[in-house]
Amino acid sequence: MAYKSILTILTDPKEVPAVLGAAVPFAESQGAHLDVLCLGIDRTQTGYYFAGATTLMHEETIMQAQTEANAIEAAARTELARSAISWGVDAMVAQSASVMGLVARRARFADLVIQPKPYGEGQYSDAPVIVEAAIFNGNAPVIVLAKGVAPSGRPDRIVIAWNESAEAMAAVRHAIPLLKAAREVDICIIAPERHSPEVADPGAELSRMLSRHGVKVSVSILAQTLPRVSEMIARHVSDSDADLLVMGAYGHSRFREAILGGATRNMLEHATVPVFMAH
Repeated sequence: MAYKSILTILTDPKEVPAVLGAAVPFAESQGAHLDVLCLGIDRTQTGYYFAGATTLMHEETIMQAQTEANAIEAAARTELARSAISWGVDAMVAQSASVMGLVARRARFADLVIQPKPYGEGQYSDAPVIVEAAIFNGNAPVIVLAKGVAPSGRPDRIVIAWNESAEAMAAVRHAIPLLKAAREVDICIIAPERHSPEVADPGAELSRMLSRHGVKVSVSILAQTLPRVSEMIARHVSDSDADLLVMGAYGHSRFREAILGGATRNMLEHATVPVFMAH
């Protein structure tokens, strides 16, 4: 499988240069088409305003969202006009409650989604919703960008966070084109006795599978010496000088259809390299 249809969803004009600055060269390296959805979001809630003002205020907030979508679209078109890739741009307006369904429909027909880190100063509350919708509802793999670090279509070194879960396996399968292109792939296993004590050689089966694809694989088995597994993975990524982390995305059902689980959120909050995730 190759990544021939790539999607990114932009909700803030300030994100455009950094996100497209990463997505465009990645799409170029894959010979892919890049679709950009410029989304103006009305973040108010129906019934929030005092009686008699709802309709008027609703029209105003929709107009503000449309203005924002237009600004994102203009910035995106300016950036993309400088590139030689195949691309398409759509501008839409949505209320917060409908963002998940809208993103899921778009992500379902993408081979890969590229999004900015959904946590951090200045991020809107709908940023995690977009990542969640693409992964859990759109069933698409997602690369979450790290600030100032772009994903490479031919990465030098990749770390796989491996715990034998279905989510981790899904991420590995979706990432095979990148794993094959890498100079070295390290399977990182934290405290393997927690996952499958009956397996005498942790990571051996995954290593054999990837080797048959021509992937250059090594295995690192680490004792958990930090409180969180995500901290162990982050330290290993840094020590390995990796340029991409592949991991499963774990979710918890709450008020929305899916919410990123604690391990996934912790990893994304502190990621210093792009994170490739699938569920």
